[in-house]
Amino acid sequence: MKPMKTTIPLRDRCSSRCATLGIPLEGASLDELPSKAEKESLSHLHFFDLLLGTQADARRERAVARRIREARFADSRTLEGFNWQFHPKAFDRVQIEELATGDFIRRRNNLIMVGWSGIGKSRIIQALGQRVCVQGYRVLNRTSAELLSDLTASLADKTLPARLRYYVRPDPLIIDEFGFDRIERTECAQAAHPLYKIVALRNQKRSTALVTNVAFDKWGEYLVDGPLAKALLDRLVERAIILKIEGKT
Repeated sequence: MKPMKTTIPLRDRCSSRCATLGIPLEGASLDELPSKAEKESLSHLHFFDLLLGTQADARRERAVARRIREARFADSRTLEGFNWQFHPKAFDRVQIEELATGDFIRRRNNLIMVGWSGIGKSRIIQALGQRVCVQGYRVLNRTSAELLSDLTASLADKTLPARLRYYVRPDPLIIDEFGFDRIERTECAQAAHPLYKIVALRNQKRSTALVTNVAFDKWGEYLVDGPLAKALLDRLVERAIILKIEGKT
């Protein structure tokens, strides 16, 4: 006597195949959407879009949230919420919106913002960073003090090669508050050479965005080592978009 074949319901087969493909499709969707498609005479492609669209959107939102979380932004406010009247002459809104398209990242250009403290440079650069996270870019945001402190620690525990690889990968790497705190000069002076190495390794391969209140002609004083400061500046400004932000706090 031949064994009886077990017929798996079509709904369960579809659910099983989605699970095999790693598609987290909810059972309710398989119950509701076919009826909706039949009632509204939807095309096969329209039904397929409805079936997968919600899951795809949810996965995309989770990926964006993860990239924003991993970037470690200090300010969660977005470009849409920026008060352009705070310092109306400081920023060219059209220019900032153009940067927010991420085109400078695709072209592997650096971005340097120079200007007084307290006029919104950090908010703008971090809002730009969040915008490009939405576009799929992996961003890493660090203050200059955090970066130099980490490099100094890596010199001490001999993990510098691994840290260099870590800082070379993101696109873009945001270095905020360069020159903001004098403690960087004394406690992290030895990390200036690894900092230069990061910038050099990224040069013309990935974008580096740097925010500073130190005028270019003062970089030698800030980094102590004049030749190193010049070399660092040369690498950063090569093919860079330079915004000189004017305004008073």
